Amino acid sequence: MLDIREIRDHADTVRERLKARGGNHWTLIDEVLACDESRRAAETDKQHLQSERKSTSKQIGMLKGKGEDTSAIEAEVRAINDKIAALDAASEAAGQRQHELLMEIPNMPHPDCPVGSDETANPVVREWGEKPALEEPKDHLVLAEQLGIISLEDATRIAGSGFAVFRGQGARLERALIGFLLDLQSGENGYEEVNVPHVVLRECMEGTGQLPKFEDDMYGTDAGEDGRNQLFLAPTAEVPVTNLYRDTLLAEADLPKKLVACTPCFRREAGSAGRDNRGIIRMHQFDKVELVQLVHPDRGLETLEELTAHAESALQKLGLHYRTIELCTGDLGANSAKTYDIEVWAPGQGKYLEVSSCSWFSDFQARRMKLRFKDSDGKNRFCHTLNGSGTALPRLYVALLEQCQQPDGSIKVPAALVPYFGAGEIR
Repeated sequence: MLDIREIRDHADTVRERLKARGGNHWTLIDEVLACDESRRAAETDKQHLQSERKSTSKQIGMLKGKGEDTSAIEAEVRAINDKIAALDAASEAAGQRQHELLMEIPNMPHPDCPVGSDETANPVVREWGEKPALEEPKDHLVLAEQLGIISLEDATRIAGSGFAVFRGQGARLERALIGFLLDLQSGENGYEEVNVPHVVLRECMEGTGQLPKFEDDMYGTDAGEDGRNQLFLAPTAEVPVTNLYRDTLLAEADLPKKLVACTPCFRREAGSAGRDNRGIIRMHQFDKVELVQLVHPDRGLETLEELTAHAESALQKLGLHYRTIELCTGDLGANSAKTYDIEVWAPGQGKYLEVSSCSWFSDFQARRMKLRFKDSDGKNRFCHTLNGSGTALPRLYVALLEQCQQPDGSIKVPAALVPYFGAGEIR
């Protein structure tokens, strides 16, 4: 969430940067300030009344010592107590409303983000490799059916639409990709591998910003008395991995934290009608290797470049053509201050597919989850958090099949993957 002090001191700047996103979240700033003013005024009045109560209570003691009647002054104290209780209630109500508003307001785009209303304004930052020369590239579903490595029909029989069963060499290829990606990031790029629960608490989802906005997209369970889900299937490893340090005070020497995990991801994809759902491009359950970094605020932007390069390195080692774009203000995720998307070429689709989104959240998530560190001056400060897919398996799988297809329908396994897969081709 945004820093209330930043809103107080630079309200006009906050409004302008939120306006760049589009939408009307910037209009909530006035209500946030009004709640803040009411809460602070109630606290000030309470302090005055507490001081008055203290001095009045002293009078009671003095008068009782002299044997005098104190009933009138005691009535004054009771009246003061009633006023203090009313101010407590008013302060709590204003504070709760302010918190709710701050949980709804997205992060401010970094001033350097390209300004635009939608994805058409996303500039290409760089490209790597070249599109493979394929006369009539086949779709991954056609290739998979011919090779017998993916079955959507089997998955539908088990779980309904939006799922896939990987069989034989197909299952081995997915396992090989996971092993390759984890070894690359935990070895060459220096991330600590972690294996985390696939179920997360509601406060974890709130901490990384999936809630309250995206609850309809999530698989929730264990509704409480208020009817709200208290547990969720993890939509991405970002949630459990980043929340490893929720409500934690780190030492400055502990930073950076670099973590990598592979988990299944579960998403209802509510509201995705009309998007390209063909094959395994968009599913309700898929595997993803996720990179997370917790860093000193001075290194946030620098680390975004590093983390993006780490995600790109996987595609380079696999020899897959891709491009990296920067998201404009209108296409930026709600929690992010700056994001790069990595899109791999899928010749069977005739387009690029997003396989990684690398984001710098500044201290937005850390404030929500109370993730802090003690700096060299002994001051408690919020960390900066970053994450990026390293990468999402289904679309990487699609791109690999389609870019590495051979004229006879076989798949040439990239050299970097052969030690994990155990063969140089799928046929």
